[in-house]
Amino acid sequence: MKRLVVVESPTKARTIRRFLPKDTYRIEASMGHVRDLPASASEIPAKLKNKPWARLGVQVENGFEPIYVVPKDKKKIVKELQAALKEADELYIATDEDREGESIGWHLLEVLKPKVPVRRMVFHEITREAILGALDHTREIDASLVDAQETRRVLDRLVGYTLSPLLWKKIAPKLSAGRVQSVAVRLLVMREKERIAFVPASYWDLKAILREKGQNFEATMTHYAGIRLATGRDFDPDTGMLKDGLEAGKDVLLLSEAKAKDLAETLPGAPWRVSDVNIRQQKRSPYAPFITSTLQQEASRKLNLSARRTMQVAQKLYENGFITYMRTDSTNLSQEAVDAARRTVGERYGNDFLSPKPRVFSGTVRNAQEAHEAIRPAGTAMKTADELKLSGMEARLYDLIWKRTVATQMADARLRLVTAQIEAGAGDEISTFRASGKTIEFPGFFRAYVEGSDDPDAALEDRDNPLPELKKDDTPTCKSVESVGHETKPPARYTEATLIKVLEKEGIGRPSTYASIIDTIEHRGYVTRDGRALVPTFTAFATTNLLEAQFEQLVDVGFTADMERILDDIAAGERKPTVFLRNFYAGDAGLEPKVEEALDKIDARSISTISFPQWGEFVVRVGRYGPYAEGEIEGEKVTASVPDGALPADLSPEKILELLQAAEAPDHVLGIHPDADLPILVREGPYGPYVQLGDDDEKKPKRMSLPKNLGPDEVTLDQAIQLLSLPRTLGTHPDDGQVIKANIGRYGPYVQHNRTFASLTASDDIFSVDLERALALLAAKNKKSSALRVIGQHPETGEVVEVWEGRYGPYVKHQRTNASLPKGRAPEAITMEEAVELLAARKAKKGGGRRRKKS
Repeated sequence: MKRLVVVESPTKARTIRRFLPKDTYRIEASMGHVRDLPASASEIPAKLKNKPWARLGVQVENGFEPIYVVPKDKKKIVKELQAALKEADELYIATDEDREGESIGWHLLEVLKPKVPVRRMVFHEITREAILGALDHTREIDASLVDAQETRRVLDRLVGYTLSPLLWKKIAPKLSAGRVQSVAVRLLVMREKERIAFVPASYWDLKAILREKGQNFEATMTHYAGIRLATGRDFDPDTGMLKDGLEAGKDVLLLSEAKAKDLAETLPGAPWRVSDVNIRQQKRSPYAPFITSTLQQEASRKLNLSARRTMQVAQKLYENGFITYMRTDSTNLSQEAVDAARRTVGERYGNDFLSPKPRVFSGTVRNAQEAHEAIRPAGTAMKTADELKLSGMEARLYDLIWKRTVATQMADARLRLVTAQIEAGAGDEISTFRASGKTIEFPGFFRAYVEGSDDPDAALEDRDNPLPELKKDDTPTCKSVESVGHETKPPARYTEATLIKVLEKEGIGRPSTYASIIDTIEHRGYVTRDGRALVPTFTAFATTNLLEAQFEQLVDVGFTADMERILDDIAAGERKPTVFLRNFYAGDAGLEPKVEEALDKIDARSISTISFPQWGEFVVRVGRYGPYAEGEIEGEKVTASVPDGALPADLSPEKILELLQAAEAPDHVLGIHPDADLPILVREGPYGPYVQLGDDDEKKPKRMSLPKNLGPDEVTLDQAIQLLSLPRTLGTHPDDGQVIKANIGRYGPYVQHNRTFASLTASDDIFSVDLERALALLAAKNKKSSALRVIGQHPETGEVVEVWEGRYGPYVKHQRTNASLPKGRAPEAITMEEAVELLAARKAKKGGGRRRKKS
């Protein structure tokens, strides 16, 4: 009997082939979904194009039935699968077990229309035992899971395709809205507003270095004359003053800089006495094994990986049979995994480090989905990364998962915490200091895993900070006292890790969507990065203004989490999707009527206005060509472009005034061009300073950016004339006789031949660079623009697949799709199968979308 097994990816297929006999099992990959909602108008079936809902790809007048099409790039795959099915006696759908995988499997059945028996096999890990076990315990496609995934897909299409055109009309083109992405953007904007509104407060305390029993230790002043010193938590972040209910001098003491310095001089000579010692024991239990979101957070902290990169590496580990399925919100471990982890603890660390009984973890994620297993090493051997011969980032991420899993079955860590109160001085003006110490009496699971640290042993040393053995009435020696000034800090910006943590806590989105959410809001210009921090742009503020004004529910955290619960109900078969979708889209307060209302009601100018009390009367508006500042100078309204890349937090009243004054200032006329007999002006634009030939009355006056090393106050008339003479013709290329030119663009000076542009180096001069140098620069650029190697012909299209060297490392290229190579993967070692998989994953990400249709 011949059996056809269909999975999503070539890597997964290759791994499963190792476990099943070739003569009876044929394993093929669908390359993800084989059907989707139409991606463009050209994909909409001709008979439906005149329907008012056609652009949505959803039949809103017919029970919200989706329109599904087979994309061009999937038609060859479908034909191959159909041909393979003709030779099979049974069809096994072996896609992932989550809603997405169930949906992929359902679509395959809808397209292939098999006439042979169909079996759905599911597994959490790709090992011989798991695959053979799955073959013996097959089931049918779960229609409820498919309904839930389809509802999510339709919901996201309705929101995106209905709201985005409104953003284009009211704010700026090319913007997008999304059911979850817009909530994420709002969270970032709300945090940035808190930061901008924040008023810092200053306070002082003292730090003493004391010595007792031959050991130095540190103590911090907490009280003076019996009154607690103010700390950061005592101040109102909006005013910088003490919070309501706190009276200075009675409830808390604001120590002045002068008083702090005076005490720092006098206290070293005062008597010091330990007034109290408190000792307590503390236990720390290991963290739950990884789920998708906690893996993304920890990989960000420890390995500096983005959520997207974490999932790419984890997918590779899963499909190669090294870890269990990586999209899960269950902290459950199978009995086999618990036994394997406990055996590993005993062998590697000793039985003293083993927990008295197996640990079981309950999930804390709101709306947790199907009960998968937690992310852990696959199989029961619990091999290390070295034993599996893993390398690069795959080894590092696997090691993280291995340590976290093993730690779950280790003993609690036991800590001894000591707090000592120490008084200095005498009479009514006693200064009270506090010293804290910590000793790890038994490291327990710390020996294998310390959250946020790559090296558990080093982390243990850092965490061990013991005090000397202090007793009441001890008189330590004061070595020094230092006055320390503090300033309160605004709330920290979100990083990928902290944003994912909030989304997970509030039940917004799904673990599998977090990476794509962050990618989307960054790609659409809603956020930029400052180190690891995600910083919202002016566009994010304007978009959030509109959504809060007209669609408050849609960007409300609680409402979005409620929608996730409804999707869970659909997945459990407890709710039908049609009524929910009808109310959401066409109800009295539904999406469609709210958008129609917004088209008439919302004033584009006011909704795209951003202001803060600190800015006074100044505002920034987001227009079709980017943000611009607006304000009055001497009774006249003035506008000025906000510099490219500037963020709301970068602007102050002084900076805005400077921009407006520069825009209002009379043009700086360098002189008259000798040939054109027109004035040459120096101006400031959104991309920097430039010179212009003639005033704005001229039709398309010639402009040229100033080089980075030449400021607007330094440029001379002769230099401006030279700049306006650009581009320079250097000669013709010896190969084709085409002209080579030198010019200055937005990113600096360059030479050009046909469509090849090569930047000049810091040692090159735009006005003296010659043909020979230009040819050398162009040759070097062309060399970089040549493929490192040709892998071969793509199995689907027959077109060439190549490896290229890019700005951020090597990548594979096929037609218009580029996909980066995994870190540490040598270009010469990449196979066609791996290249096809990378390209398919990249294309799926670019195209977006998940798919399905009702039976």
